[in-house]
Amino acid sequence: MTDMTEGGSTRATDIEKTVPDTSARKGPGTRRGGGEPATRGRTTIADGVVEKIAGLAARDVLGVHTMGSGLSRTFGAVRDRVPGGSKAVTRGVKAEVGEVQTALDLEIVVEYGVSISDVARDVRENVIAAVERMTGLEVVEVNIAVSDVKLPEEEEEESETRLQ
Repeated sequence: MTDMTEGGSTRATDIEKTVPDTSARKGPGTRRGGGEPATRGRTTIADGVVEKIAGLAARDVLGVHTMGSGLSRTFGAVRDRVPGGSKAVTRGVKAEVGEVQTALDLEIVVEYGVSISDVARDVRENVIAAVERMTGLEVVEVNIAVSDVKLPEEEEEESETRLQ
């Protein structure tokens, strides 16, 4: 029953709500185990999963030439040539994954002529959106280290050495 206050408004504390209690209901059509299926059990996400998602999302940003430092790229190139070696999608990415949150450290090489602050902002936005959408984890921070700038003439030198 509702009572009207002096000003004519309804007081919420005086409104009775009747909700049927279904917790003790048994019989056909009821679920066993209690609770909703989505709340039964735990889902854990490995650091490597988050690293792959973040690495792919960062590489998608215009102005990012590659990921990782020169040394990690050299080791990665050797590893990629070994039979059974995989593309190093996680190169330049480190993730710390908790139960509901994750933090990421990225190392990138940017193209010469782009605004590093704009690229870093775009990488941060793209990585956060991809990781949160795919994992449901809250991304608490994305730290970006720019380790190099890719100069236009460096690309020509690299392509010559690959042809040998």
